[in-house]
Amino acid sequence: MQINKCSFCDTLESEENPFIAGDRAYICSNCVVSAYKILFGEEDELNSHKPIEERTHILYTPKEMYNMLDEYIIGQESAKKTLAVAVYNHYKRIFRDTKEDDTTLAKSNVLLIGPTGSGKTLLAQTIAKFLNVPIAIADATNLTEAGYVGEDVENILTKLLMEADGDVKLAEQGIVFIDEIDKIARMGENRSITRDVSGEGVQQALLKLIEGSIVNIPPKGGRKHPNQDFLQIDTSHILFICGGAFDGLNDIIKRRLGSNVLGFGQEKRSKKEEQNLMHLVESDDLVSFGLIPELIGRLHVLATLNEITKEDMVRILTEPKNSLVKQYQKLFAIDNVILTFEDEALNLIAQKAIDRKTGARGLRTILEEILLDIMFELPELSGYEVVITEDVVETKNEPLYIKQKQSA
Repeated sequence: MQINKCSFCDTLESEENPFIAGDRAYICSNCVVSAYKILFGEEDELNSHKPIEERTHILYTPKEMYNMLDEYIIGQESAKKTLAVAVYNHYKRIFRDTKEDDTTLAKSNVLLIGPTGSGKTLLAQTIAKFLNVPIAIADATNLTEAGYVGEDVENILTKLLMEADGDVKLAEQGIVFIDEIDKIARMGENRSITRDVSGEGVQQALLKLIEGSIVNIPPKGGRKHPNQDFLQIDTSHILFICGGAFDGLNDIIKRRLGSNVLGFGQEKRSKKEEQNLMHLVESDDLVSFGLIPELIGRLHVLATLNEITKEDMVRILTEPKNSLVKQYQKLFAIDNVILTFEDEALNLIAQKAIDRKTGARGLRTILEEILLDIMFELPELSGYEVVITEDVVETKNEPLYIKQKQSA
């Protein structure tokens, strides 16, 4: 029987240390791990499968998280800073609180207020990916109270558990993002006499999840029914981030500040000036909008996002690590085609997105419309540079095709 020996450390092959065979050479698993550590560092992907509390590097500082967000999200400096501090305090509370005294640290749940397409969902997704924790994203408009037709509020936790690959402990340290939270506001400040299936009732149902409690959920989702096995999830360590556009909140803030919305002789404000009032929002304004005080009291951290300007749109197209332009350039490069955008074309694309009032999320749709015919012919364009001009964006005319010089 041939006994193999590692070509790097001369260790003999065993069940505990299996070998990888190459061309007249062998490497043991221990040497593979050591080589990975030398190239990439010990705290990288090798630890990604470990429980979150064993990955001590997870507790990044607020500055580190802000700098990371800055690489992927253009503008919104105040929101990025607020979220970075809230996330740091949340996980510091979980992993660094010694509980040596009677002081209890409250959860730092977050409420993000900003117009459609301003980056609320992207903020939550990016921070979760950076921290390597599971995240569940839900639309509040699809939620109903238990017993009504629709999606139970507790199904959010089922989604989170699925994102954690069934690991309950990991799910209990994840993030839940609830979008369109403003759409479940009750109409006016007076409580409705009738049952409110998708409004105040859902807000009430969310309370126990957000504040922290033991929740029984079906292991495979769906409705609860008798004689069913349940999984228990403790939500006290789950970070909840809620987001919404809150259309009309500006008017409520103006009324509180003493500026009548209607009437003659009022000074006309620009749209930008009105948007700037959002940073003056207070809890009473949110109650007037239709959120119940109990829910507001559990969303301790509030951050506002500004409407994206044309200049920011252009930067979003080109600057982030995973910007849309870089993504399409990579797609074209696979077919040996260089994709180039002229500055005038980028400005016009940004203006189109603003005109459609869809925020940054509308940029991909516009680019798909512009590049569809070109991508249809892409395999036949190998060796060319495709230049997108302002005329291409405006009239969908043919782009410039420049033959690349063949290297000697």
